[in-house]
Amino acid sequence: MNYYESKDLNRFAEVGKFKPDLMKKFFDYYNAAVGTDGSLTKREKALIALAIAHFKPCPYCIDAYTTACLESGANPDQMTEAIHVAAAMAAGIDLVHGVQMLNHLEKHGA
Repeated sequence: MNYYESKDLNRFAEVGKFKPDLMKKFFDYYNAAVGTDGSLTKREKALIALAIAHFKPCPYCIDAYTTACLESGANPDQMTEAIHVAAAMAAGIDLVHGVQMLNHLEKHGA
């Protein structure tokens, strides 16, 4: 048995079982932000979401947004480039904290 089962994504709405009002608010916000064209197209939003799904790592989201990307007209080259952007950002986010190390080293005369 795997911890992440693809079929469990279909149970996502059940997370609101005990607080349905909060889950409804989440879905209203989510659908307004992600589910429609706005200043960004649904395709662009799906590519962003796919990249974030890899950065945060969420297997459910990777499955869902791979499908959303394909359905919105994104191609595998665009999808791959999007996850490379996320990987480059993740590396930069980690490395920029090296400035804290440099500051500390400088305080100690290194």
